[in-house]
Amino acid sequence: MPTGHIMMAMTLDGFVARKDHALDWLMKIDTKGEDHGFNEFLDSVQVVVMGSGTFRTVLSFDEWHYRVPVVVLSKSLTENDIPARLKGMVEISRLPPDELMAECARRGYARVYVDGGAVIRSFLRAGHIADMKVTIVPVLIGDGIRMFGDLPEDVELELIDVRSFKSGLVDMRYKVSSV
Repeated sequence: MPTGHIMMAMTLDGFVARKDHALDWLMKIDTKGEDHGFNEFLDSVQVVVMGSGTFRTVLSFDEWHYRVPVVVLSKSLTENDIPARLKGMVEISRLPPDELMAECARRGYARVYVDGGAVIRSFLRAGHIADMKVTIVPVLIGDGIRMFGDLPEDVELELIDVRSFKSGLVDMRYKVSSV
């Protein structure tokens, strides 16, 4: 079975985005000269699984950053919602985590980048996250979309690495010990 991997940034108060999915707080941070490992991480996965909110947000970026197939989990989007420039690179799925990971296995994917608050929580609940890299951004926004929310039981984590940067960002890598 493939393994799920997370690389996310969140505010110090635990939000991955504002309620409208805006990331303006993240874009204000000057990280020039800092390598937080996104390209290396992206090179380590064969597919990205994200939610519709995350998909809509990354569509607003000037550049499409993904060099691997992207699966958008959505109950409302259809293939018609995929821009023409991304046809063949992005697909819509309604599969739950267990079935989607089985489909990833059938396609030969070993490592899956899981992205987006609700999707991350569903994959955590299903036991499909092997490790996570969480970048803490030195800002408090007070309200928004939480990265982690209700879980049926504790998720034990083992700290692998911590790295701080001049920008004030702190990267933490964890192995998921149990779900």
